[in-house]
Amino acid sequence: MSAFLSARPASFSRVTITELMIPSFANFGGKIHGGILLSMMDKVAYTAATKHSGAYCVTVSVDTVDFLQPVEVGELVSLKASVNHVGNSSMIIGIKVISENVKTAVVKHTNTCYFTMVAKGEDDKPTPVPPLLLETRTDVRRFVEAIKRKKYKSEYGAILKELKRTWDQEVISTLLKDQRCEISMDIK
Repeated sequence: MSAFLSARPASFSRVTITELMIPSFANFGGKIHGGILLSMMDKVAYTAATKHSGAYCVTVSVDTVDFLQPVEVGELVSLKASVNHVGNSSMIIGIKVISENVKTAVVKHTNTCYFTMVAKGEDDKPTPVPPLLLETRTDVRRFVEAIKRKKYKSEYGAILKELKRTWDQEVISTLLKDQRCEISMDIK
């Protein structure tokens, strides 16, 4: 790839994958297993990232996977993916998951999540990706939200790292006050 890549619009790499939920996808409670849905999310994130970058892509992180509603056997699940943000070799892919009861036509939003993908070159090293052309106000909003999400994730990581580094018993005791736990005498 050349050093100066042409920007690609978010619309270029938007993709939807739809699949019927079959009984073998169900968990012990009779609902679709979360791992099945995560695997499908990974596929749609890969597809959007690869379309945008034109390169093989790998998953680096997954953020904010909240299962808002269960998915039932027999429902049609659609995963809509869009490249929301790009870095040098990374892309943040926003995914919206909806399910539809094909008999009743009831549609429900089951979750939204964000995958960070990295493009790899033939040498298996990160490779530059095209800039993102923001064509709509929604594209701009998603790009800015991704910037904020990255910032807060970094700050959160730094806080946890510091907590692990210092292990301040007073801070720990304050944080655990009124929580549903007991501290073993072995670690006090």
